[in-house]
Amino acid sequence: MYKLRFSKSQLAKYILKYNVNHKEKDAALCSLITGIQSRGYMTKDELRVVADWKSPRSKRHIEKNSEDFIGAISSFALSSADERARISALTLLDGVQWPTASVLLHFFHQGSYPILDFRALWSLSMEEPSQYNFTFWWSYTKFCRSLAKEANLDMRSLDQALWQYSKDHQRSVRRIT
Repeated sequence: MYKLRFSKSQLAKYILKYNVNHKEKDAALCSLITGIQSRGYMTKDELRVVADWKSPRSKRHIEKNSEDFIGAISSFALSSADERARISALTLLDGVQWPTASVLLHFFHQGSYPILDFRALWSLSMEEPSQYNFTFWWSYTKFCRSLAKEANLDMRSLDQALWQYSKDHQRSVRRIT
């Protein structure tokens, strides 16, 4: 089902290139990790930062969420023991679809989660589905966890390599809107 388009020996090269080009953009998001993890929920301002990082077009939709709703949903998602509940709950937030929900888990949950992104999927020889669902996301998550373990990488580093490889080699970009 999934197959890395490049050799595992090249992962470090793409991780390094990603970090050279995106360190500053990622810093704003990474600066939120400690606060969200210690509190156990996310604020509206923090969700705005995530939306700007992942999908700036979703910013106007993020504004429809109340502070309390964001806090309740993110608290539930970050504390739930059930994987499906965790990711699905986040999609209840206006402006948060599967890719953005995966960013929230990737950065702010204690577990290891990949970012669901058309670039990462392409780097794994997968087409972006017409519609995301739990079965697809969970299969992708398990594969990325296995690949990260095999390559002796944390999930953030694997994600960076997959994204950068696509950025460097993918010719045309097809996006789900």
